[in-house]
Amino acid sequence: MVIPSVAAGAGLENLGTSMKVLWESTGFAHSGADGLPFWGANYVMLVISFVLFYLAIGRGFEPLLLIPIAFGMMLANVPGAYDALSEKPVYEVAGDVTSNLVASGGIFYYLSKGVEWVIFPPLIFLAIGAMTDFGPLIANPKSLIMGAGAQLGIFVTLFAGYFIFGNNAQLASAVAIIGGADGPTAIYVATQMGEAGEGGHLAAISIAAYSYMALIPAIQPPIMKLLTTKKERCIRMKQMRAVSKREKIIFPIVVVVLCGLFLPSALPLIGMLMLGNLLKESGVTGRLADTASNGLCNVVTILLGACVGFKATASIFLQLETLEIIGLGLAAFAFGTAGGVLIAKFMNLFLKDKINPLIGSAGVSAVPMAARVSQKVGQKYVPDNYLLMHAMGPNVAGVIGSAVAAGILIAFFK
Repeated sequence: MVIPSVAAGAGLENLGTSMKVLWESTGFAHSGADGLPFWGANYVMLVISFVLFYLAIGRGFEPLLLIPIAFGMMLANVPGAYDALSEKPVYEVAGDVTSNLVASGGIFYYLSKGVEWVIFPPLIFLAIGAMTDFGPLIANPKSLIMGAGAQLGIFVTLFAGYFIFGNNAQLASAVAIIGGADGPTAIYVATQMGEAGEGGHLAAISIAAYSYMALIPAIQPPIMKLLTTKKERCIRMKQMRAVSKREKIIFPIVVVVLCGLFLPSALPLIGMLMLGNLLKESGVTGRLADTASNGLCNVVTILLGACVGFKATASIFLQLETLEIIGLGLAAFAFGTAGGVLIAKFMNLFLKDKINPLIGSAGVSAVPMAARVSQKVGQKYVPDNYLLMHAMGPNVAGVIGSAVAAGILIAFFK
């Protein structure tokens, strides 16, 4: 009679152990895991991801990137899910030989290498180049000056961030580049400065950059109106000259050569940008240009956004530095907008044919949204004043300018 009772006891003990294992495998058991700033921090991050979903889907703010970012953030912060999705490979060691044939890393362990190894941002620039028309910039080379002026926010914020982050020039550089209003460039610089690794701030920097890009129609107009007079906002500009196909083909080649000679550190971005543009303008690689601007762009956008969001874990994101990054990013963006407008006003002191300074705000590289904002603000004062193509000059110059600024920061502080 003793044996059955022992067997029954063993069965109950095994059942209890199984139930304990089952509980420990659920997300609820991981809600207060070590490393979190407070109990329930995961759920705070889930709420933040839901807010991003609302902004992207309900309000239409940069949905192509905010949806993948929000989804990656949601995945990373479901309690207990992070390890299953990002577990590092397990290697089988036999003697002195290590075999990775049985590697079993999670999907985001591998996908995130596209960010950590700085693969995705240059590919995005390839796609941007295939979609960009540099004609307005070629027709009006003065646009380069406005594009350069709009990088003011980057360098103003660099000095402020250097002191705020305790003389950390790498983090200050990664945050300052938000002022260029170019998400891929922000990711590129943050990665080069070591912010993509464990404990880095890549997610906060990326989310701030893309959020401010999405909020351009709300952020820029008040600054533009504050820095210009009604008379300046009503300036009409002459129609630009036609740009030949030969000029458009020569332009990307010349830019790459000059960039390589003067600032090689910017070539990964500038080079891919100009390759994409040459595929578009050459007229003989239509299939490649179409692939770069559509299929490749869409695939990399999904992966880049999801991987960036996945790095926004509660233990990293819910810190005081995150608020500092968001605040400095906004300051960088505001100073960048102001820099473009002010440099246009300064140029008018020496030009016979005046520039409408509203187009200077498009020098931040959010293409083409910033140019559209210039057009919209200008038409509030003169409904038939068409500034869009004039604003596209500083706008595409800003893409080049932000990449050059990124190269400068990397050359100095990496």
